[in-house]
Amino acid sequence: MPPETSGHDELPDRAALPQHECGLFGVFGHPNAAVLTYYGLFALQHRGQESAGIVTSNGAGQTFLQHKGMGLVSQVFGQEELEKLKGTRAVGHTRYSTTGTSTLKNAQPFVVDCVRGQMAIAHNGNLINADLLRDELESKGSIFQTTADSEIILHLLARPADNGSSVLGALRRIEGAFSLLIMSEQELIAVRDPFGWRPLVLGKLDGAYILASETCALDLIHAEFVREIEPGEVLIINEHGLRSERPFRDEQPAFCMFEYVYFARPDSIIGGMNVGKVRTEMGRELARRFPVEADIVVPVPDSGNYAALGFAEELKIPFQHAFVRNHYIGRTFLQPSQLIRDFDVRVKLNLIKEMVEGKRVVVVDDSIVRGTTARARIVNLREAGAKEVHLRVSCPPHRFACHYGIDFPDPEKLIANQMSMEKICEYLNVDSLGYLDIEGMVKATGRPANSFCLACFNGNYPLPVDPALDKFIMEKREQRARALAEERDGQPTLFAELK
Repeated sequence: MPPETSGHDELPDRAALPQHECGLFGVFGHPNAAVLTYYGLFALQHRGQESAGIVTSNGAGQTFLQHKGMGLVSQVFGQEELEKLKGTRAVGHTRYSTTGTSTLKNAQPFVVDCVRGQMAIAHNGNLINADLLRDELESKGSIFQTTADSEIILHLLARPADNGSSVLGALRRIEGAFSLLIMSEQELIAVRDPFGWRPLVLGKLDGAYILASETCALDLIHAEFVREIEPGEVLIINEHGLRSERPFRDEQPAFCMFEYVYFARPDSIIGGMNVGKVRTEMGRELARRFPVEADIVVPVPDSGNYAALGFAEELKIPFQHAFVRNHYIGRTFLQPSQLIRDFDVRVKLNLIKEMVEGKRVVVVDDSIVRGTTARARIVNLREAGAKEVHLRVSCPPHRFACHYGIDFPDPEKLIANQMSMEKICEYLNVDSLGYLDIEGMVKATGRPANSFCLACFNGNYPLPVDPALDKFIMEKREQRARALAEERDGQPTLFAELK
């Protein structure tokens, strides 16, 4: 899983690992909505560690209450904060930024009071037409408070109905990956894009409806799993029950394969399959395709654990936790320059030398992005006296950028985009290297290949992306704004100009 983090500073090796941007949790019709949402977000902490927020409501005519902050859920919320969040309905969000900087102003849920009344929105995903829509809205007078693409959706939803704008019509205007929770004064609305990139599920607890990014959040509060929100579905929950709408054009489903490989918690159920079981089967498939004679199989914790277990079981090689993970890393530690070599790697994973010394070791990881972290781990194994080091990866090489909500770096920074398998093997200094292929990865899920988005592996994007409108544009906009601010520093203020 992504590292547990806290505070305001960025991880030194943030670009070395793929990151997700958020988890969603919602409650309709429970007297302890805020507390349930707190626990739900706690279960979804792996989906984002930069900020957390909860908005609550008691229904029409009642002012929305909210609390947001930077850091982990447990740092943002205490008993005092939760006691202030009265209401029977709630929307919660835990964030990792892929579009928009990591600042409090970008923390969700976003809340607005408009002609439609009060609304709160929480978004998981990435819009590919964000910049185009933002330019259009700004030209019509919209004023944005954040740099997150999620606010664009809020502006579209807030437009007056008498101008011909409807909620479903507003949703039809956005393109890309989006699972949404929208809370109005009367309703809680769940939305999933027509491709179904990001997960979203429905549950029930004591007569209340629960919405969450993953089933592990339902398990924590003992809620009953009802079903997944279907791709292209808008599910409306109010005092009268449930109503489902289908405002989008039908598309071929394109669920993000990397949810199975890395992001989702292993105890979650996706598409009727337990994630941990799928990862174990990926390890078995990897062993069948790239067997090796070795003394031990070592996982890279935590996301490599299940694949390594499957690999070891298939080849009947002893499984050993030679890497010990530190679960208490924060973002506020001082990073020494030369005092401790490979500090970024060692602070998270320490190696038990006695387990690998003089042995032929197979290291199993879920993915390799840039290769810098993997290389440092191999160095550690060599220094510890490993006789041989073989690396196995439970997904195919990442060669292409993701435009749908995963923070994969520029393709030029992806090691498999820049090097051949032979060169990667040489760069990492391993005795052998094996990646699971797309066929084996898909087979492990028990689902057809045409139900997944595999674009980061094969470059076949389900929804074509205009490079001029992709997620990097919003970041460039921020850079331009900062540059303009620096240019204006020391210039006459607006009020001075008006005199």
